[in-house]
Amino acid sequence: EPYYVRCIKPNDVKSPLLFESERCRHQVEYLGLLENVRVRRAGFAYRQTYPRFLQRYKMISEFTWPNHDLPSDKDAIKKLLQGCRFDHDVAYGKTKIFIRTPRTLFSLEEQRAEMVQRIVIFLQKVWRGTLARMRYRRMRAALIILRAYRRYKVKSYIREVNRRFKNVRSMKDHGRHVKWPTPPKVLRRFEDAMKSIYNRWWAWTKIKGLSPEETLQVRAKVASLEALKGQRADLGLQRAWEGNYVKRDSPDTASSFTLVSSELQRKDKFMRVLFSCNVRKINRFHKAEDRALLITDRHLYKMDPLRQYKPMKNIPLYNVTGLSVSPGKDQLIVFHTKDSRDLVVCLQGMVPANESRIGELVGTLLSHFKRLAIMGKW
Repeated sequence: EPYYVRCIKPNDVKSPLLFESERCRHQVEYLGLLENVRVRRAGFAYRQTYPRFLQRYKMISEFTWPNHDLPSDKDAIKKLLQGCRFDHDVAYGKTKIFIRTPRTLFSLEEQRAEMVQRIVIFLQKVWRGTLARMRYRRMRAALIILRAYRRYKVKSYIREVNRRFKNVRSMKDHGRHVKWPTPPKVLRRFEDAMKSIYNRWWAWTKIKGLSPEETLQVRAKVASLEALKGQRADLGLQRAWEGNYVKRDSPDTASSFTLVSSELQRKDKFMRVLFSCNVRKINRFHKAEDRALLITDRHLYKMDPLRQYKPMKNIPLYNVTGLSVSPGKDQLIVFHTKDSRDLVVCLQGMVPANESRIGELVGTLLSHFKRLAIMGKW
């Protein structure tokens, strides 16, 4: 199959940038190229073998894409061109297909370009889906491993807690010396809840055998700790709270105090003494005098120890609106009342001298008022 190459010189100076139209037109006419084109177009201008034609345009028809099931490539191309309605412009040879006009070929190329774009998008979609599924499988596998590891850590932690606290009931300190294992991050809040449950159980084991008086004292200490924690250095939580200190601090005059308190109990019908102590009272003229303070479940009494503990002032507890204490080591306390006639006293006469009773006084009153609120009497 010989091929002939027709060379056209665009100019006589061999310049790559100079194109002489008249010279080129003269050469085209002289060489007879226009006649060749006319002859070619008069017949079938495009000819191609069936396999190559089918390979290039098979995506246009659903019968040939991606592979056909017809007897031969020739039959597949016929089916393709029939679907495009180009039968009138083609001829079928033994090994080649012939197309007459370029318009048919251009139409095939346009359809092919459109389908190639759709195929590329489809392939991108499939590949992106494949990558997404691969990432999903990897993430799922990692998640399964993480879940299994977390379950293992959780079970290990729970087993370790169970092992360490298994026999706390028989321990002398009920497991206070047992060290908690380090929990995984996911169980930190669970550990706080477990510690809270254990502390409540431990506290219950301590208070279940207490007498009613001891229970009241524990509640008073808890109330004092809640109100004054971080405000005062010494709250007196390590010692037993006696409540009635006048008898202990002043044994010589204890009989007179007992007689007066009994008379007040008969008169005012109070049930029990919450707190009593020798105090230094500061009046509105900034003068200090020795007094005694008696607080019952109904009244607050200010007494004169020099006159056989004669009551000088009687304040019902429902008139007390609040307490104020100083953050220092002194024993100063202020009772605020509804009539704004506050009582300012400084606890004194403590035995031993460095004993702190502010925490006991505050805790006892708070516990008493909380108990009244629970019973609906306040």
